[in-house]
Amino acid sequence: MPTPARYAALREAALREEPLLQVPRRLPELELQAHWFAGDFGRTFTTTDGRRATIVQFGVWNREAGPDFAEAAISLDDAGPARGSIELDPDARDWERHGHAENPAYDGVVLHVFTDRGAAEFFTRTSQHRLVPQVLLDVATLTAELPNPQPEAKPGRCLGPLRDLPEEKAREVLLAAAQFRLGRKGAALARLDAAHGADEALYQALAATLGYKNNKLPFTLLAQRLPLRLLCKSDAAALLFGVAGFLPASDLRSFDPPTRTYLRGLWEAWWPQRAEFERLALAPGLWKLGGQRPANHPQRRLAALAGIVRHWPKVRALARACEPRAIHKFFGELHDEYWNAHYTVTSKPSATPMALIGESRVTEMLMNVFFPLAMITDASRWIGCKTIPALLGNRRVETAAQRLFGEDPRRRTLLKTAAAQQGLLQIYEDFCQRDASDCQHCRFPEQLAKW
Repeated sequence: MPTPARYAALREAALREEPLLQVPRRLPELELQAHWFAGDFGRTFTTTDGRRATIVQFGVWNREAGPDFAEAAISLDDAGPARGSIELDPDARDWERHGHAENPAYDGVVLHVFTDRGAAEFFTRTSQHRLVPQVLLDVATLTAELPNPQPEAKPGRCLGPLRDLPEEKAREVLLAAAQFRLGRKGAALARLDAAHGADEALYQALAATLGYKNNKLPFTLLAQRLPLRLLCKSDAAALLFGVAGFLPASDLRSFDPPTRTYLRGLWEAWWPQRAEFERLALAPGLWKLGGQRPANHPQRRLAALAGIVRHWPKVRALARACEPRAIHKFFGELHDEYWNAHYTVTSKPSATPMALIGESRVTEMLMNVFFPLAMITDASRWIGCKTIPALLGNRRVETAAQRLFGEDPRRRTLLKTAAAQQGLLQIYEDFCQRDASDCQHCRFPEQLAKW
């Protein structure tokens, strides 16, 4: 009977002689990353300075700007795991070539992996001048086929217990986590209310939500530096654009007529107040302008925030009533003649009108602002939150879903509401992101069995 051992012997005999000419393999960076994430290089290595490096967990494959693998954990010389990111480059010198040494986003890198380091010795340092351990990979050791499809995260140990739960029980876990999450958001808003008042708390929270994940900080800073009570007495758009740094002193003749008219109006309102407020202007480097949908450009979102300020009494009333349909209707009708047709002040006009605030962003406002606020005084308002549909997923939700549910066919129905996605994110943050043992010491699977 044929056996694997007989084939292995046949293969060994046929391949015993080395080829006369060996051509070094040079794999594209994406393919290298896929092999690394699949574990094809192994998980124990020797660093360039002779230490034993063990990959405790490979983390999450980051397909956006920043280090290649986030939420990873490594152990050096069998010490306790160090959490952070892993950067993989074809050449060690890419660290400097790509500007990682000066980029604070790479300060959390705990391992730099590469397949070539050149003739000269190279050290990997962060912007804080911390030395990062290095590992040189040998591409010739690869024997596995490229994994396909290439997941962004590996399923966790909780996959089995969640799969074994009846669907209604699994949904119950998600919704309980969601209610807990919204309660925490409400507590944070209550603290903001106590510090600055109800209107300012609502205004700052809506501004942060308009910032999305990439520009949450600059929007928060703008709302703090330009409080609602000030904007309600001024030209809100002019002050917001001026302090944001989006009103450069350039010749307006280079713009098309609608943009020229729009910017001239902002300048005329900004100029008399420029000396007073220019010291509050945000540093240009705070804004992240790439890697997002054109309709989400922060200039459009500033125009939306100005529109919210103009209709503040209505927004305040909507917050008190917290009726999802009315909130969707208000934001769906919020418009700006210029921004209905422009992505930025330098873009060409759009052929079709664009919503100033899309439905998915309104859903985010409901889950992050309106319902958490309403639940502070009436916990039963949660009932109106449970059935709001999830209009769009995002990379974070997809990563969390892959970790907890893998390819479970119930995944789509379990996560079809915005509340369920909020619960998923809470579980992911509480357990997956705090774990540095590759699920081995995580208590969530055992707790599920007691649910």
